[in-house]
Amino acid sequence: MERKILLSEKEMPQAWYNVAADLPTPLAPPIHPVTKKPVGPQDLAPIFPMELIKQEVSTERWIAIPQPVQEVLKLWRPTPLVRALNLEKKLGTPAHIYYKNESVSPAGSHKPNTAIAQAYYNKMEGVTRLTTETGAGQWGSAISFACAQFGLKCKVYMVRVSYDQKPYRKSLMRLWGGEVVASPSKDTEAGRNILAANPNSTGSLGIAISEAVEDAAKHEDTKYTLGSVLNHVMLHQTVIGLEVEKQLAMAGEKPDVLIGCTGGGSNFSGLVLPFVPLKLKGRPDLRFVAVEPTACPSLTKGPFRYDFGDTAGMTPLLKMNTLGHTFMPSGIHAGGLRYHGMSPIVSHLKENGLCEAVAYAQNPVFEAAVMFAMTEGIVVAPETAHAVRAAIDEALRCKAEKKARTIVFNLSGHGHFDLSAYDAYLNKQLSDYEHPEEAIAEALTHLPKMD
Repeated sequence: MERKILLSEKEMPQAWYNVAADLPTPLAPPIHPVTKKPVGPQDLAPIFPMELIKQEVSTERWIAIPQPVQEVLKLWRPTPLVRALNLEKKLGTPAHIYYKNESVSPAGSHKPNTAIAQAYYNKMEGVTRLTTETGAGQWGSAISFACAQFGLKCKVYMVRVSYDQKPYRKSLMRLWGGEVVASPSKDTEAGRNILAANPNSTGSLGIAISEAVEDAAKHEDTKYTLGSVLNHVMLHQTVIGLEVEKQLAMAGEKPDVLIGCTGGGSNFSGLVLPFVPLKLKGRPDLRFVAVEPTACPSLTKGPFRYDFGDTAGMTPLLKMNTLGHTFMPSGIHAGGLRYHGMSPIVSHLKENGLCEAVAYAQNPVFEAAVMFAMTEGIVVAPETAHAVRAAIDEALRCKAEKKARTIVFNLSGHGHFDLSAYDAYLNKQLSDYEHPEEAIAEALTHLPKMD
């Protein structure tokens, strides 16, 4: 049997798949926080280039990938689909476990799939500088790399706790020409307000988004980029699942369970969305499993409501599973999963029974990651480790039920810059934090009124 399934450059996707064309019910539109009416292109134009705005609201099934974007993606795409034979043997499971290895990109994660596209479209509209936020630093390094490819300047607001935990992510951003500051910072009004209220704030993605959006809105040469959550980001990531479709066919396999970790939803969507038509039209038993931390349980505990995408309330209102935009997560090592909300597309799938969600604490997640490293040799990012945990549990379920299912998970990033987290686990210093119900309830009282 083939352990590693590869595609040639000629087999790389030529177009992105837009799930909005096939959803049984349409997505709820973004709402203007003041007028409470759907936002139009003019509302988004100060922070996004028009081509991305068009993609955000498009219902076309296929959107062509521009040739300059394809040329950069070819530096690492197509990525391999790998059969985890050693892990299967260790577990004694009849399941076939595959992982899509997105860690082979220059930035070490799936994030450049959309970073390259966003940098390109901004360059084509004359933008010279981009701002963004980053949690664990994977998105910040990806957009810094993308800006280097197209000659753009870049400023990254990095969540303070990750800024301190992951120093070499900062080094990578700077190596590619990016400027990076800890968020909350003194560089924006939003950051200064947070620091005035709490000088020791460890930050959050919501705060960092507020700072990056404010920065972009105040500079004519600057636009804002987002690494997850929004529809156009999910669109760009579908190259992952489109490749997996071809690779599974080459292996003679049909998927039974597709798994991805979820913070904002981009890597999960990238794997899953191209398979939505299959689930709708003939494989209702095909399962999509979103995995999140118990410390930030937006899908498993957050209601499906309209909320701001940022802490300061500067973004349009998005209908999504949310813990409330004032939610402050704990400083867990999976910094990319510490976001209060979830992609409207992923939330829509969950609300309509098309995907399921599970939450794990840190110690069982790192236990699974160590097992994967011992068997398959790859040290995964703490975010990806959540998907590894779920894949192992699914495989053990197959063992108990004596059923041979095909499980595919997205290995969304490597953990080479996260070894301090592994040290903490090996030294038994990790806590299994579950965010208190009362804290979630309090944050939800701040949701915007929609009547």
